[in-house]
Amino acid sequence: MSEPFDEKAHVAHMEKVMGLTIKDDWRPAVEANVAATAKAAELVMSFPFDDDLEAAPVFLP
Repeated sequence: MSEPFDEKAHVAHMEKVMGLTIKDDWRPAVEANVAATAKAAELVMSFPFDDDLEAAPVFLP
């Protein structure tokens, strides 16, 4: 089992890596958005796909 995602640590780390300054007033909103994005990504990544599945080269509606 993997560790739970820590959005506060991730935002603090990426702030340094990207050379950003996040104002204290905005930090809770940024952390909430990162947490929501992580939850959405977890849902997508947990969807079972076959190992030999390939993306369609052309989209036909």
